Amino acid sequence: MLTGDLRSKIDAVWNAFWAGGIANPLEVIEQITYLLFMRGLDEAHTLEERKATRLGKPVERRIFPEGKDGIGKNGGVAYEDMRWSRLKNQDPATMFATVSEHIFPFLRTMADADTAHATHMKGARFTIPTPTLLAKVVDLLADIPMEDRDTKGDLYEYMLGKIATAGQNGQFRTPRHIIALMVEMMAPTPKDVICDPACGTCGFLVAAGEYLRVNHPKMFQVKESRDHFHEEMFHGFDFDGTMLRIGSMNMTLHGVDNPDIRYKDSLAQEHAGDEDRYSLVLANPPFAGSLDYETTAKDLLAIVKTKKTELLFMALFLKLLKPGGRAAVIVPDGVLFGSSKAHKEIRRMLVEDHKLDGIVKLPSGVFRPYAGVSTAIVLFTKTNSGGTDQVWFYDCEADGFSLDDKRNALLPREKIERQAHRRRACQKQSS
Repeated sequence: MLTGDLRSKIDAVWNAFWAGGIANPLEVIEQITYLLFMRGLDEAHTLEERKATRLGKPVERRIFPEGKDGIGKNGGVAYEDMRWSRLKNQDPATMFATVSEHIFPFLRTMADADTAHATHMKGARFTIPTPTLLAKVVDLLADIPMEDRDTKGDLYEYMLGKIATAGQNGQFRTPRHIIALMVEMMAPTPKDVICDPACGTCGFLVAAGEYLRVNHPKMFQVKESRDHFHEEMFHGFDFDGTMLRIGSMNMTLHGVDNPDIRYKDSLAQEHAGDEDRYSLVLANPPFAGSLDYETTAKDLLAIVKTKKTELLFMALFLKLLKPGGRAAVIVPDGVLFGSSKAHKEIRRMLVEDHKLDGIVKLPSGVFRPYAGVSTAIVLFTKTNSGGTDQVWFYDCEADGFSLDDKRNALLPREKIERQAHRRRACQKQSS
């Protein structure tokens, strides 16, 4: 749980960007992401150096190569001078030149580090306009403690909460408490393979990882399950490069080493290799659009012929899940009550061909200020053989926040966060 002091420090970073002329919240988070990634690379390299010193061996995984980068005069800048611990002590002009002319080219070409975040850094752009702003932001970030994984994750979630505009394609941030509700209802297990085909900032994947850390701490004591967690469990698709960078950084800061976060237009591209692959789908896909048949994946149209994105995503979930796989997904009310042939066919498939487990009707103001559309959480299991008997239906009339555009908390922040704080305390006691 973030303290008031930490929130103040993060707000100071945010305000520095706004005062410096960067007002787009996504751009602010993206630039902070790059700086935090630079700091994280230095910390990882320092750990490798300490390990090598302790064992009396050469550094096994060298993130920053020896020598210079070869860009500019005199052979370029030494890679050692690109490390955060050196960078933060440079004067503003030198720091700005180092970051813009040397560090960003390095970040864009380090994809061979074989991590999702390094891959997405290939499209990184440095947009901080002045040396003064860069130096101020680096000083502020250097003052924020990042050693604890929970603090790093909460810090990033707090920043993501400042995104107050919907994306161009109808995507927007799902409130953290709604994500937590869906994850706890599905109760992920150490053997699950989890997918969000419209992952955005990876909120669902992060929450699933946190749930497993709290409820299955022993899985990290076994190499096989620990490797599964870091390399095979989490999969996220998006076609927005900014979201991919932010999402992969979010996963990294929450302690997932190498998640599968990749570029994919889930409704337009075929799904060879991903069909029948996942045991759990968690998603809040964009559902305000309509596609042309020519630009829609043919394997989805084979399930349901429609142009509506919300129905195509339902077809996608069924495509991705393996038999026995479960899903908790947010849909607009039209999926439940629409009268078109395609709407009825999707509902028929969920009820007759698979197992519809439950529906949670959400208050219409949950996604304000982005949208006032009425939504529901649909929970189902892919069976290919029916199985729907009784369907659990819950009408949620309030979620602890005001249902207007302000979305003010109706309880003190301490009470809202107390449950998460207790879980973490239990986790630390059991580990």
